[in-house]
Amino acid sequence: MNLKKIFFLTFLSVVLLSRASQAQSMDTKARNAILIDFETGQILYAKDHKRMVPPASMSKLMTVYIVFEKLKDGSLSLDDTFTVSENAWRKGGAATGGSTMFLKIGQKVPVEDLIKGILIQSGNDACIVAAENISGSEEDFAVLMNDKAKKLGLNNSFFVNATGLPDPDHRMSVEDLAKLSKILIEEFPEFYHLFSERNFTYNGIRQGNRNPLLYSMPNADGLKTGHTEEAGFSLTASAKKGGRRLIEVMTGMKSNKERSEEAERLMSWGFREFDNYKIFEKGEKVIEIPVWFGVAPAVTAKVSQDVVRTLPKNRVDETKLVAVYKKPVPAPVKEGDQLGVVRIEVPGMETAEIPLYAAENVEKLGFFGRIAANLRYLLFGAE
Repeated sequence: MNLKKIFFLTFLSVVLLSRASQAQSMDTKARNAILIDFETGQILYAKDHKRMVPPASMSKLMTVYIVFEKLKDGSLSLDDTFTVSENAWRKGGAATGGSTMFLKIGQKVPVEDLIKGILIQSGNDACIVAAENISGSEEDFAVLMNDKAKKLGLNNSFFVNATGLPDPDHRMSVEDLAKLSKILIEEFPEFYHLFSERNFTYNGIRQGNRNPLLYSMPNADGLKTGHTEEAGFSLTASAKKGGRRLIEVMTGMKSNKERSEEAERLMSWGFREFDNYKIFEKGEKVIEIPVWFGVAPAVTAKVSQDVVRTLPKNRVDETKLVAVYKKPVPAPVKEGDQLGVVRIEVPGMETAEIPLYAAENVEKLGFFGRIAANLRYLLFGAE
């Protein structure tokens, strides 16, 4: 679909037309929620999404991120084995009442099986085994988790353990969980299929994947559930439909049934109400900007990459593109200089700014050329 491009040409000090905020037409029983488009990263729905809350087993996504990273850099292989300590067996075993892979003390477990035990069975014992064998202790592994979170820009996350078992200081925001999910899918596509496996058998015990969307939505393919008394029934999920992927995170549901219903409803709403639209092609020339004291009277401003935005299907015709720049641009101008931005304004959504760059060089006039330009200005005024 071709998006109609209408430009309001303004100075940098422009005061944009006010736009009334539009109430979201979607609501959910979840205590905290976010829905984002995978390609654009845009937030389509948010409910108290920055608050640091108990993530329960959803924080295991950071545990597997670290494992995946070590597999990718070659410091680990899927065939490597980790030994089960008594501590991992006691803290993560069935006696604690949490999810478990049913590992045995002293058992040597292949890394590939541990990953499946974490993602499919949500094994607390599997997480502790991974933490102890990578960092020496779960406490030191939590330090590594926090270091990774900081580097990934997860600013509303703090980890105390590898499992998500209750601790007053162990917290993540649903926004950070959505960001981490996007990073996992982008950086480790070779492992992402593991999130959608429906069951896994280890030590003779077969367990099913707890992600309800894997059974109710044919296009759902990950990521992780969570449940504690404080966190409620929670879910980080992703689905792909027609080439478009969405990621959602929800916490605080009262039952598994409510979690399943609310997750499917929010995901379906996102696919139904929004779509992705290419607004600019890479290198597309957007506007001509006057140049002061230049050998050419104007310079072409262009975008440096494809610009795709997620827009409400019923608001596409209301989208405004506002070019904002200083006028005139003083010469000399070098190709690639940033000249301004294009603001993409959609009612009810956050305004996006796309940089505008010079498409060519414009040299500065010589001494006599500048005198002539000043004379023209005195005789005829500004353009």
